[in-house]
Amino acid sequence: MRIHVTELKAGDKLSHDTFNSYGLHVLSKGTDLFAREISKLFQHQIDYVDIDARPSEEPAIRTIESGLSPKWLPTVEPIYQDAVSGCEQLFMEAFQNGKIVEDDVVHTFQPLVDNFRMERDVVSMLLLLNTKDDYTYQHSVQVGMLAYFLASWLDYSEEEAVKIGQAGFLHDIGKCQIQEAILNKPDKLSTDEFETIKKHTIFGHRIITDSFGASLAATVALEHHERIDGTGYPNRIAGSDMHPVSKIVAVADVYSAMISSRVYQKKRDLLFVLKELYRMSFSELDPETTHTFIRHMIPNFIGKQVELETGETGTIIMTHSSEFFRPLIRVEERFIDLTVERSLEVKHVFM
Repeated sequence: MRIHVTELKAGDKLSHDTFNSYGLHVLSKGTDLFAREISKLFQHQIDYVDIDARPSEEPAIRTIESGLSPKWLPTVEPIYQDAVSGCEQLFMEAFQNGKIVEDDVVHTFQPLVDNFRMERDVVSMLLLLNTKDDYTYQHSVQVGMLAYFLASWLDYSEEEAVKIGQAGFLHDIGKCQIQEAILNKPDKLSTDEFETIKKHTIFGHRIITDSFGASLAATVALEHHERIDGTGYPNRIAGSDMHPVSKIVAVADVYSAMISSRVYQKKRDLLFVLKELYRMSFSELDPETTHTFIRHMIPNFIGKQVELETGETGTIIMTHSSEFFRPLIRVEERFIDLTVERSLEVKHVFM
């Protein structure tokens, strides 16, 4: 059956190969159409496609945008929780002994890599796995995962990306030596308390150096709160003196912290967080690293439901490579291109 692209539903299947007006092959016969594929049709300005007939008895497609969990969740959730528990054990080991065992790090982190390597919808993955409990340990796991993905996007080899992920995983290990009353304080930290928090970078560097010797992970633990404009801590070094991997973990660290609920902070909307990273890329965070992260995260919003500032709700159909935060949105039977409708903004992204 021939159908206009605006009438496509998630789960439709192409019955013929699809080409654009220049004769370029876009999608193959038999392709299952979901938000990402439909977006590709829009990008190539294809109006009509041929799809297999829809069986009347066909059950509703279970997708993230319908509010139901993706098929990978039951498999990866236990692995994620095991990693969080393993991280807690590493913190306890570091607190008690001042050292950690490298094999314990590998055995805790590697299952994440093995199971999440092919999962590219990082937005959904983090949101569905994130809970309000064990912030410090979840944050470490998330930063490790994000650092691994970001390193891959920056064209590091798989072996290098795994090492970078491990460094991200251990970046906050020095917090094991900070009092919980300060780490989990619900109110604003005093000047003295913030100075104490800052020391986790030095403590982490010492723990990892005592455990493994001079290493990438030790450098990252020391530098992940440094900023390219020299305003970070503990040594206020500038971007030219920061290790490139410290810049990767800094981006992952800020992103994970801002999307998470903490005792003193509510989690923030996803697009707001990426906008904040973009703003920080002109002063505090490395621009190339940050923009690479944003470019790869933004397409994951395709298919997500959003609320506009007008109160209308719709679905992101297409994202733009240059105007990151102004997607094409379908609201009922009409389309709103925020690159054209400049007065409109996305207020909230739903799962």
